[in-house]
Amino acid sequence: MEVLRTISALRERLKGETGIAFVPTMGNLHQGHLELMRIAREHAGCVVASLFVNRLQFGQGEDFDRYPRTFNEDCEKLGKAGVDVLFAPEESELYPVLQEVTLNLPPIAEELCGASRPGHFRGMATVVLKLFNIVRPDYAVFGKKDCQQLHLVRKMISQLDLPISIVAGETVREADGLAMSSRNRYLTAAERLEATRLHYNLEKVKLALVAGERDFRRLESEARQDLANRGWKVDYLEVREAESLEKPGSSDKKLVVLGAAWLGKTRLIDNLEAS
Repeated sequence: MEVLRTISALRERLKGETGIAFVPTMGNLHQGHLELMRIAREHAGCVVASLFVNRLQFGQGEDFDRYPRTFNEDCEKLGKAGVDVLFAPEESELYPVLQEVTLNLPPIAEELCGASRPGHFRGMATVVLKLFNIVRPDYAVFGKKDCQQLHLVRKMISQLDLPISIVAGETVREADGLAMSSRNRYLTAAERLEATRLHYNLEKVKLALVAGERDFRRLESEARQDLANRGWKVDYLEVREAESLEKPGSSDKKLVVLGAAWLGKTRLIDNLEAS
């Protein structure tokens, strides 16, 4: 695996490649990331990953400074996963000057995770668009665990007419159902045992929806209350229409239940499709 640090070196390396699949990451990789690499390999002959902790998508007081940075471990994992090229730029390479040009995202970016993390998705979309322009992939692979991010990236691709096919990877879970996340390592031993409660509540709501229940507000309220009773601080737990992420109507068939909540000092997110 080649590790490249500059835009010019990466563009030179990729010149002439006839098929590129790209997986952007912030590092601290787990099996969920490696599954995305495997999916990328199914779609193109050249697999490119990026590793960059993007300051723009962290708000004031968030965990930018303490976000786990495990570069050597990540390189070893990516090499074993068969990644061809890793783009790992310094911050000054991607942002040599103050980034004043950002994207104006649709209103859904200010709901759900966007409501509790103002500007997060604007920062995410800005760096993803920059990386797309640098790598110029044919395919880009994103995980379904970040459901709102995936929705907004798809919207960006469509409305900006980017010649990239977005491929979605299923959420990879631990044996007890916890969605794999780089932030799981923040959890204490006791919190790790409790952390499955978010997935438990999402699954409970999902089963009710599949069975035909359409009292969305009651289902959401009961799930939020269960988490609050166990010491969680809930950002949101909501049922949405799966394709638009808008609030659903009683006749909507494709639904998704999404949740984000704090367990101690760790913010966990997850979602389950229900259709």
